[in-house]
Amino acid sequence: MSRFGIDIPVEQIVIIPSGADKDEALRLLVAAVGHNPVVADADVLESAVFERESILSTGIGNGVGVPHVRIPEIGMPTLGIAVSSEGIDYNSFDGKPVHVMILFAMPVGAERVYLDLLAKVLLVLRNRELFNTLAVCATPNEVFAQLRG
Repeated sequence: MSRFGIDIPVEQIVIIPSGADKDEALRLLVAAVGHNPVVADADVLESAVFERESILSTGIGNGVGVPHVRIPEIGMPTLGIAVSSEGIDYNSFDGKPVHVMILFAMPVGAERVYLDLLAKVLLVLRNRELFNTLAVCATPNEVFAQLRG
């Protein structure tokens, strides 16, 4: 079980390449999560994520971005994670780059599950030693190992 309280398949972990912007990073992360069979339509997932971001940035500060959607095309809650050692200009609330992005792909009606997972993820990422270790991982397998604790 992941430190976040939900397993994240290694296939849903992305290392963001140097020089990537926010849109590219989001597309890579959404594509990774979109391959999960619980996602009925990856295109709808991508559209929903970008629509949500257009309303207000999900860069919550301290190097963390939490793009999230609740849509009918998601059969059960799933998360994806992307890390960028360089950091991404994410239009975050604190103006600092994002190094760790957690995508919450949730079914409609999963508000309570979403809030519980969000609280757990944010609590885990408050551990700056773990956060810093995640941010410099070079492979999805390294991130996976760190999340397994």
